Amino acid sequence: MPTTRPRHMVTETDRLAQAMDAAAELWPEIAADRGALVRKILQQGMDAVENERTARVEARRTAVRRSAGALTGIWPDGGRDQLRDEWPA
Repeated sequence: MPTTRPRHMVTETDRLAQAMDAAAELWPEIAADRGALVRKILQQGMDAVENERTARVEARRTAVRRSAGALTGIWPDGGRDQLRDEWPA
């Protein structure tokens, strides 16, 4: 099929063959189509990657929310002016 999209060749290694055999048991309706099994495995992997990415982003956001305002600092009366006076004009 003509396409402008990049194509990738995948070698059926022993590990991939095992994954495809396991996938054939999970999705018997596509068991006879090894290409469809590879696409299904890739889709499952893409979903897992997206879920992991989303979880990491949310963990970062939670950490930022949790620490927000923790380092605001409290200046003593006149402390900022005193600090500024230490630097030459």
